[in-house]
Amino acid sequence: MSATTPTLSVVIPVYNEEAVLPALFARLYPALDALNTSYEIVFVNDGSKDRSAALLRQQFERRPLETRVVLFHANFGQHSAVMAGLSYARGPHVITMDADLQNPPEEAGRILKLLEEGYDYVGTVRQQRQDVWWRRALSRAINRLREMITPIRITDQGCMMRGYGRNVVTALNQTHEINTFIPALASLYAMKPVEIPIAHEERAAGESKYSLYSLVRLNFDLVTGFSLVPLQLFSMIGMAVSILSAVLVVVLFIRRLIVGPEAEGLFTLFGIVFFLIGIALFGIGLLGEYVGRMYLQVRARPRYIVQAVLESTASAAPPALVHEPVRLGVQVR
Repeated sequence: MSATTPTLSVVIPVYNEEAVLPALFARLYPALDALNTSYEIVFVNDGSKDRSAALLRQQFERRPLETRVVLFHANFGQHSAVMAGLSYARGPHVITMDADLQNPPEEAGRILKLLEEGYDYVGTVRQQRQDVWWRRALSRAINRLREMITPIRITDQGCMMRGYGRNVVTALNQTHEINTFIPALASLYAMKPVEIPIAHEERAAGESKYSLYSLVRLNFDLVTGFSLVPLQLFSMIGMAVSILSAVLVVVLFIRRLIVGPEAEGLFTLFGIVFFLIGIALFGIGLLGEYVGRMYLQVRARPRYIVQAVLESTASAAPPALVHEPVRLGVQVR
């Protein structure tokens, strides 16, 4: 690494965070200054439609040596934004965090200390969570389900503030999956992982970008992305239902021969048929989920497209981009 390479890189995805960015800047930079180590903050603007990009540009002009801004031309999603930030991060130690200040920037020092001690993945567990009750309940349920059917062991998968060693970051950058769940992959790639509790606060301003549907969608992607158990389980259910259905047909046939035709039980039969149809439709949807993942993967479209990068001329050159972005002014790559 060159002499200009920072010791710590902090990656922060930003999407429509105009309301919270001033408070983030006011707390983040002093917290990192207090660490007495060289650092850079890589903001990735994920196609924000508010003034987030303008605020990031202003902050870059205030602190150009510690600030880098990656600008997407459209919204590609939080995980794509984090992956872009990881590809631009130059430090041997990397910390990711959200822009909403729910995880205090002051916790970065504890994570950095563990990374410097040799841990290559520092997971975090939110203490006294300030989320609404249904988010906490859903998170616990999904955690239990995930541990049952995948090899991933993450106590709190929803916490963005985590630390990564350079070896894990390199492995993540070499991963070409379209649907990428970064903490899960990092926990698999890490050779010396650790988890620590960290503080959790209410969102400083603005609104959460994750609806109930988004959370369910994200966790469904996680389960189908790391395990074939859902398909195998459904195959076993299908086999069991087929056997029971065959037994039912035999029983009804024998009863018809002995007792004769009947009209009773018609609605019960309808209920059984509708139940079997529901199982079949669920299975088709589950199979479609896996096929859809393969469809997205084989198209091999870029995970994101960078419009521009704002960085100081004193910074080292960034990694190769997805494409050559437009040039703006002060050392835009």
